[in-house]
Amino acid sequence: MSAFGEAVDSERVVLVTGASGLVGSQVVAQLAPALKVIALDVRLPPPERSVDGVVTIEGDIRDSGLAKLVREHAVDTVVHLAAVVTPGPDSSRELEYEIDVLGTRNVIEACVRSGVRQLVFTSSGAAYGYHADNPVPLRESDPLRGNQEFAYAWHKRLAEEELAAARASHPELGQLIFRVGTILGERVASPITALFERPVVVGVAGSDAPFVMIWDEDVASCIVKGIREQRTGVFNLAGDGVVTLREIAHRLGKPYLPLPPKLLGGALRWLQRLGVSARGPEQVDFLRYRPVLDNEALQTEFGFKPRFDSAGCFEAYRRLRFGP
Repeated sequence: MSAFGEAVDSERVVLVTGASGLVGSQVVAQLAPALKVIALDVRLPPPERSVDGVVTIEGDIRDSGLAKLVREHAVDTVVHLAAVVTPGPDSSRELEYEIDVLGTRNVIEACVRSGVRQLVFTSSGAAYGYHADNPVPLRESDPLRGNQEFAYAWHKRLAEEELAAARASHPELGQLIFRVGTILGERVASPITALFERPVVVGVAGSDAPFVMIWDEDVASCIVKGIREQRTGVFNLAGDGVVTLREIAHRLGKPYLPLPPKLLGGALRWLQRLGVSARGPEQVDFLRYRPVLDNEALQTEFGFKPRFDSAGCFEAYRRLRFGP
């Protein structure tokens, strides 16, 4: 978990996948003043979010020509942020696998074939999985057991397995991996923020449903720090402490309704069959067994302390979205 070489910033070229996304756009903006940045996404950013000096390319991480693009621009660092976080109405499990897992494999292969020196990847605490016997807190050495019934968790696990294989076969490619907690921010819209914004906050009886949180700007700043210092390693990325779902409901001034697991699972199954909900009974474990991430290595080894703990992160989000 150390630097793997020195380079003058002005000589480095960074490719950011998913560059038009919430975190990607912030990473691009923070890097652009000092480095040459190639911003890659399937959709171009709107003109008002363009950054001077950034080379913007419309493209797909699954494209067979990705390695050629990396070589043509003499890229030495790749920040891989492209992933399916909130599936759209036309999405499918197969498409999400192609993007999240096969797309990551293609990025790794492009890096290896093109002599890239550093690959930064945003994984998720979901890669540990939602399990009753998860250690509390989870450390980076704990096994990744992302549940197959959760596409996002399963795909993050599989993507990390691809990265682990590459570390063994291609140690010349330095890897920096962040397992990120729940991201909040002024413009964040996710399945989790949707849970907070309902009139009634529904939980699971007998579970605290603890959330570890991180501000979106902190995620971007942590990635940029890792690039500038050319770091390697695997780090959980979350603020200190947790916020329970009951506390979240209280802070929002909303009713909290903890339902028995069987009742909640049955209701979700019924709503999914009716087409009212895209999520089914698997969401019970999503709420019941939240992964709690230990951030000691982030602070002591990587040297990054998030500006907010989890409670402060949620409070900042609440004020921006719901007012004082």
